Amino acid sequence: MGGLGGLSGVGTWCRRAACTAFAVNAISIAPAMAEEWPTVPDELFEALNLDRDVSANDLYEAVAARYYDEAQGYGKGQFSELWEPIAFSRYMDPALYEGREQLNFDVSAEDCVTCHESATPGWVHAWDRSVHADLEAIRALPEDDSRAYKIEHLQEVEANLRSMGLLAEGARLTEVGCADCHMGVGVKDGNHMADLRLPDSAACGQCHVRQFSERESERDTLTWPQDQWPAGRPSHALSLLANYETAIWAGMAEREIAEGCTMCHTTQATCNQCHTRHEFAAAQARRPEMCANCHNGVDHNEFENYMMSRHGLIYQTNGGDWDWEAPLSEAFASAGYNAPTCQTCHMGVDGQYSHNLVQKVRWGFAPMPSIAENLAHPWFEDRKDLWVATCSQCHSPSFAESYFEMIDNGTTQGVDLVQQADAVMKGLYEDGLLVGQASNRPAPPAPDEDTFGGFFGLFWTEGNNPTAIDYEYAQMWEQEIMRHFKGLAHVNPGGFTYTYGWSELIASLARIRDEDTRLRERHALEERIDALEAAGDAN
Repeated sequence: MGGLGGLSGVGTWCRRAACTAFAVNAISIAPAMAEEWPTVPDELFEALNLDRDVSANDLYEAVAARYYDEAQGYGKGQFSELWEPIAFSRYMDPALYEGREQLNFDVSAEDCVTCHESATPGWVHAWDRSVHADLEAIRALPEDDSRAYKIEHLQEVEANLRSMGLLAEGARLTEVGCADCHMGVGVKDGNHMADLRLPDSAACGQCHVRQFSERESERDTLTWPQDQWPAGRPSHALSLLANYETAIWAGMAEREIAEGCTMCHTTQATCNQCHTRHEFAAAQARRPEMCANCHNGVDHNEFENYMMSRHGLIYQTNGGDWDWEAPLSEAFASAGYNAPTCQTCHMGVDGQYSHNLVQKVRWGFAPMPSIAENLAHPWFEDRKDLWVATCSQCHSPSFAESYFEMIDNGTTQGVDLVQQADAVMKGLYEDGLLVGQASNRPAPPAPDEDTFGGFFGLFWTEGNNPTAIDYEYAQMWEQEIMRHFKGLAHVNPGGFTYTYGWSELIASLARIRDEDTRLRERHALEERIDALEAAGDAN
C-alpha cells in the first residue's frame, strides 16, 4: 500500500491557494491532454470561462479553485463567527480537520498497512476489496465482463495524472494507497499529525476529474428563473454551505444536535457519503440503499416512498438478480433491471449518466407557491420534458405526461393547504394573539428573527416560543408538504394520501384553525370583560 505505482513523486496536497501553484508546476512537467468531457454540462464551462476541449489539468485547476473559494461556498459560511466546531465536526468537514498531538510522528507510505492492520483492520479490509488495491486486476478483465468499462476509466485517470505531471509518460498505475489520498498523490512519507488530511472532494477529483466536474456543475445547472432558491441550491455541490448558513443551525447552543444535520450535508465536502470508504465501490453506490442514509425521514422521505412504490417492490423482489457491477448506461440494456432505481432516474439526462443529479429538479427541496405559480415557465417545462423522457424508458410518453400532471396538480393542492394555514398563523401573529406572545415569547437565538412557525421552532424552545401551533405550522411547510410531494413524485399512494401527505396536512390545518377560533373567542371575551370592568369603574 505504498502509493501510486509509477508516479513521478510530484505530490502536492491541493488545498485552496496550493491548488494554483500545483497546477502551474504540473503544466511545466507534462503536456495537456485535450478532452471533450461529454457528460459535463455546458453551463460549467460557461461559468468558468473554459473551452470544451480544455485539458484535464486546466479543467481540474479551474473547478478546484472555485471549490476552495470562500466567496463561492467554501469554509464556515456567513455565520462563521456564531459557531465553533466541536471535536466531531472536524471529522465531517475536511476543511476543519486538525491532526492530533498523539499522532505527531513521521511515517512512510509503506507503514500504513502494517500499522492499520492491527489499529483499524476494517479500513484495511475495505481497501483490500477496492479497485484501488489492485489496478492490474482491472486491466486483466475480459471484454465480456460487466466491469470491463473500468479499463477505459483507469486509462482516463492515468491521462488526467499525466496532464497534471503526476504520472510519467508510458508509466501506469498499479494501486492507489493510503498516502495518495491522505497526504497527496505520489507522496512517499510525512508527519502523521501535520501532513495527514481527510480527503475532500477535490482530493478525489485529482484522479476523477470528470466526475468531480460533473458534481460541481450542479452549481451551474440549477439557476431558478424566479429566484425561488439561491443559484446552485438545493444540491449536493453546495449542501454544506446550505447547512452552515441556516440561521438556527449556526445560532443554536446544542452543537451536538446541530451535527446531526451536518452528517448528511457533507456531500459538498467529501465523496464518501455515496462511495463509502475505504472500498469506494461503484456497485454499492448504484443501490437505492446508499441514498437512504440521507434521503429518509420527515422532510425528505424519498427512500421510504421509493421502497413502498411499485418500482421499489420490484427492486426488492428482483434486484438480487440484477448486475450491479454494470454501468448505469447498461442498466436496462444488459444488466437486467426491470424497474428504476434512485440512480437510474436522478443521474440520467438525455441518455447520459453523470454525477450531476439536479439537471431535472423542478420542485426543489420544498414545494412553494412561487414554484406552483410558474410551472408553465419554459424552465420548468423543459425539465418536465427531461423527466418524461426518463420515464419513457419503461412507460409510454402519454402515461408519463399524465403522471407528471398528477404530481404537479396534487402538489399544488397541498401547497394551497399550507397557504391557508399561513394566512391563519400570520393573522394571529400580527394581532399578537399567540399564546404568551405579549408576555412570554423570547426571541430565537441570533441570527434568526422571530416569526410565526419559523424553522427555528423545530430545534429551539424557550417560554412560549414556539407555541404548539407554531410547531404545527412549521411541520406543515417543512415536513408534511414535502412528504406529500415525495409520495407523489415517487409513486407511493400511501405517501401522499392517508399515511403522510394530504391527510396529515388536513389534520394540521384543522388543529391550527381550532386554535385560531379558541384564541380569538378568548380575546373577544377578555375585551368584553375589560369593557364591563371599565364601565363599572366609571359608575
